[in-house]
Amino acid sequence: MWNLPRVQVGDRFIGAGEPVFIIAEIGINHNGSLELAKKLIDAAIFAGCDAVKFQKRTPELCVPYDQWYVDRETPWGRMSYIDYKYKIEFGSAEFTEIDAYCRERGIFWFASCWDEPSVDFIEQFDPPLYKAASASLTDLGLLRRMQETGKPLMLSTGMSTMAEIETAVAHLDTDNLLIAHSTSSYPCPLEEVNLRMLSTLAGQFPDIPVGYSGHEVGLAPSWAAIALGATFIERHITLDRAMWGSDQAASVEVMGMHHLVRNIRDIEKSLGDGVKQVYASELSALRKLRRVASNGHGPVAAVAVK
Repeated sequence: MWNLPRVQVGDRFIGAGEPVFIIAEIGINHNGSLELAKKLIDAAIFAGCDAVKFQKRTPELCVPYDQWYVDRETPWGRMSYIDYKYKIEFGSAEFTEIDAYCRERGIFWFASCWDEPSVDFIEQFDPPLYKAASASLTDLGLLRRMQETGKPLMLSTGMSTMAEIETAVAHLDTDNLLIAHSTSSYPCPLEEVNLRMLSTLAGQFPDIPVGYSGHEVGLAPSWAAIALGATFIERHITLDRAMWGSDQAASVEVMGMHHLVRNIRDIEKSLGDGVKQVYASELSALRKLRRVASNGHGPVAAVAVK
């Protein structure tokens, strides 16, 4: 396990000696439906997650102009890409209701903001932290704007080189920073998950807690990330992986998320502290089974252990 510092998130801490912070990313899996968003929040609570995460964009700033009027098939019929992006984007009314719902249900919520006006928009809800999507890692102005709020920033590192990650970190306050290893494929082939990057990032940035944002099919790599020392983990959540949407196939359904969380908590308990000791539960077997050198009259009984 890595000797990492802690970062305060609301009334919680993420880092060394703390329970793994588990995030269910709703993202845009709500498909523009507040009702579906609430069901996904309920699902994350049922699974035992610590937080849910949404995404916030200003479409005309985030969608390249040459894609604005490209037709796209959507659940609402065929429409231009820019109209589709507006269709699935939550505004003030929806996020006000999401904020109230999460506070009432006792779960953190926050967002990855894709542009600076979106940071200003989300800040009105006083989120406990911000997330920089992998696509935003090289947008230093946006990264600094999120940190200027005084909230912790979780930096995702998909589709980035080590040099790009180092540049981003060099421009940020590392006392309030978290780094998420990620591969930006949806879903991600197992051969490209590259969990050993967790140790690489921890070694390169020893003062920053490191976690994992996964997009693979299945749960094994996420569990392995915890065993390798990830201090937080993020997985997309969905009610149905066959539902319409670009992120659904790389998401985890409700019972899968419940299974993921339950086993993460079991892994935490089983990792221990790395100090060898004889446990009280072993003493009965020790007395009955342990054998030491003979004194000529048969085996000498084992000495009691404190």
